Amino acid sequence: MNETERKEPLLKVEGLKQHFRVSSTFTVKAVEDVSFQIFPGETYGLVGESGSGKSTIGRSVIRLYDPTAGKISFDGMDISGSMGKKDTARLRTQMQMIFQDPMASLNPRKKVGDIIGEGLDIHHSYTSHADRQEQIHNILAKVGLAPEHADRYPHQFSGGQRQRVGIARALIMNPKLIIADECISALDVSIQAQVVNLMKDIQKETGTAYLFIAHDLAMVKYISDRIGVLHLGHLLETGTTEEIFRNPIHPYTRSLLSAIPSPNPVVEKKRKAEVYDYRTSGINYDEGTQHLVEGIHYVSCTDQEFAAWSTESEKA
Repeated sequence: MNETERKEPLLKVEGLKQHFRVSSTFTVKAVEDVSFQIFPGETYGLVGESGSGKSTIGRSVIRLYDPTAGKISFDGMDISGSMGKKDTARLRTQMQMIFQDPMASLNPRKKVGDIIGEGLDIHHSYTSHADRQEQIHNILAKVGLAPEHADRYPHQFSGGQRQRVGIARALIMNPKLIIADECISALDVSIQAQVVNLMKDIQKETGTAYLFIAHDLAMVKYISDRIGVLHLGHLLETGTTEEIFRNPIHPYTRSLLSAIPSPNPVVEKKRKAEVYDYRTSGINYDEGTQHLVEGIHYVSCTDQEFAAWSTESEKA
């Protein structure tokens, strides 16, 4: 990515909090004080274990949830509070989402052509019926499907094909940002590679930015320019892909990376996974502050923890 492309972030999230009130005495704090940026044309990978708040962040950013606190700016527009009709229409066209389960996110009673063209219908983004059909057929070709697939129903497709339909539905509005919420986790490994390569090709062609939410570190490393590590609703560490994999600072990040199996049986036999338990670690996420490591590599921790981890890294 050129430096000129990194001047102004497309998406800027500052101090995002997302709480869900379960009862009068209990509130789930799903996301706590999360801040990150996504620049035009880049892929920001958000990783963490199940229940860490990854999908919640994605849904809060696209305003499927109303944020409890914090500020979200998208393309120079504040989208964290109440929005007018014009801003809402702009957000709905310029930011799209690919959901985790392709079958659950597609209406089984509608044909694929109508599912993909629903955004065009809502925002009146075509001049005639022929123009609408042409746009749908063009986007199907872009994701590797044939024009005749527009007349089929979701249950007539394989899992990989259904996910391509989901990608086509997101791309039809020419968005500036696509939130991919674990869009490959339900697919076979070979199909995962096809879908991710398709997303990379589309990004080169259209310049679309991705918020890529996943727990597969190998895939995140392959597709992402920068990575954020999430645990218990807190963003612990963020930096470029090379920095996170080459010099992980936070012990949770180290434990995630140490769990990646090696294809080399000799190396795999000697690999030792680091164990991290927040309850016994002595770390308090609520007291953490951001520390700059190098470039745009940040780690959230106390001053004492950062000094200790930095010393350990230098020894290693």
